[in-house]
Amino acid sequence: MEKSIATLDKGTICSSWNYCGQRLATGLIDGTVSIFHTTDPASSFFTSTFNFKVNNGSVTKVVWVPPEYGDAIACICSDGSLSMWEEISEDSEPVQWKQCTSFGGPLEQVLDGQFGNSISSLKLTIAYSNGLVKVYEILDPMELKNWQLQAEFQNVTDPLTKFGKATCSLASVSWNPQRSESRPASFVLGYNSGTSQLNSPKVWEFDQDHQRWLPVAELAEISDKGDHVNALAWAPNIGRPYELIAVATSNGISIWQMASNPDSNGRLSVEKVAMFPCNGNEVWQMEWDMSGMTLATSGTDGRVRLWQSNLNGNWHEQAIIESAT
Repeated sequence: MEKSIATLDKGTICSSWNYCGQRLATGLIDGTVSIFHTTDPASSFFTSTFNFKVNNGSVTKVVWVPPEYGDAIACICSDGSLSMWEEISEDSEPVQWKQCTSFGGPLEQVLDGQFGNSISSLKLTIAYSNGLVKVYEILDPMELKNWQLQAEFQNVTDPLTKFGKATCSLASVSWNPQRSESRPASFVLGYNSGTSQLNSPKVWEFDQDHQRWLPVAELAEISDKGDHVNALAWAPNIGRPYELIAVATSNGISIWQMASNPDSNGRLSVEKVAMFPCNGNEVWQMEWDMSGMTLATSGTDGRVRLWQSNLNGNWHEQAIIESAT
């Protein structure tokens, strides 16, 4: 029997689950963030314990900082800003959430931001509406306000290709969830823009020897390189000899299989192993389960769909979840 685990505030438009702390953060259309957790583990019901205003516009995305860096979230808002908020407990004062830093704004709008936890430092990739992607890092986990710009580039495979100020309406960033000393830090990035070369998802990998980010794979066939990207999701890997990345465009959902080890040219071979047409339902959000075996998607039809592959590697729609009302 299904049961409710939380009652969200009216006007909630985004959420983020903290698996480690068993907490839920939600963003509201009025610029408020709510933090939920369960006070009674036996009931498994989550209640709102903190509410605080982060912006005068709406909160469009909430992302938790990796738990080893403390209890903190990043909030992307409708005015194009990304602000970071940290839970602070000082002496006998009550626990509060305080802003520790911010990025972007009306002149350089943030479209997406994601944390990447490499071996050496915490990183933050931010995609901006002008077509630039910036990678920041922080070396001291106790100082979430001291971010340093590590790199700035455009989402193109040819380093000689440069575009003027692009106009992008959406961007999606997804980091490789695995941390490994044998593999460099990497993430996948795609845009929804009027510049087709920026759109197709590209996997970026950090070259430790030369201290720079390099494109090592492109998740697009010749016919769909200009497709507008709505969402990306890199699957956790619990032992596969390859990586799985899901791509949602205006044409549907595609599942890409990518080699874990590069060829002699430093590239990672890719293969599209599944494609699900949208049939009028555009997907705007995707997330893998913790095992990387099930993909959850949601879109314009208001339903959550679960996708899995069978033992033969054939992907299919496993279940559809929709509101009872």
